[in-house]
Amino acid sequence: MGLFVAIGDSFTEGVGDWDTRHPNGVRGWADRVAKQLSKADPDSRYANLAIRSRRLAGVVEEQIEPALDLKPDLISFYAGGNDLLELRKDLGPVLQTYTQAVERLVSSGARVLLFTGFDIPLHPVLEPFKRRNWAFNDHVRQIARRHPDNVTLVDYWTWDAYRDRRMWDIDKLHMNRAGHRYMAIQILNILGVRHQLEFEPFGPSERVGPVQAVSRDVEWLRQWVLPMFGRRFRGITLGDELQPKWPEPILPADGMKKMYRKRRRLLGAD
Repeated sequence: MGLFVAIGDSFTEGVGDWDTRHPNGVRGWADRVAKQLSKADPDSRYANLAIRSRRLAGVVEEQIEPALDLKPDLISFYAGGNDLLELRKDLGPVLQTYTQAVERLVSSGARVLLFTGFDIPLHPVLEPFKRRNWAFNDHVRQIARRHPDNVTLVDYWTWDAYRDRRMWDIDKLHMNRAGHRYMAIQILNILGVRHQLEFEPFGPSERVGPVQAVSRDVEWLRQWVLPMFGRRFRGITLGDELQPKWPEPILPADGMKKMYRKRRRLLGAD
């Protein structure tokens, strides 16, 4: 596969798949895909420039040209989800920026992975965001159809497995470890790459009564939704102090946890 470069926001950084043995405390589907690519070809390389909370413009301005400077053979691009959460932002310019970004990626000659966004079962408070997500997904599909020789679509929206809440982290917006693992498996299958990943079956679902369900929703709104919109109002994000996980190409075959430990020692963090 040569060089795989991943760009985007929290989805690609790996938020929800928490693991302190990896940079920024997360692993994620992209790291898992890169590891399996290295099993098929030990010389394959990997970089991940994604940072949580980045809006589309930030991804375009900060990540696309550095990513293309690395001369990737495969590049994944997932961005725009944070823009969809801003109801006052006109979707038209967002879709135009997205189109221009994809055209730039395609012009490099790399194979481009694009993603639709899953139709998350949202609390009624967040229901208006679903319609924006539907429009965004339709746009992504149209772009993918225009570039059949360069673009591979990961049509995440259609995957019923994610209707199980056990695929999601406690914030209900990010995949958890199971969700990221399943995503990695599906992407490898789409790419036609032989791999060793298996999806680990869930245990039985937890039954929740109506009173407990309401209580959980209230706590979820208090702990996750209100703080998220509070940060947006103040103009700050959870990614403001973070750097990309793997800004320079690495050899996953050498062990990503091992490389991260070495990096921490060099920085005096251990």
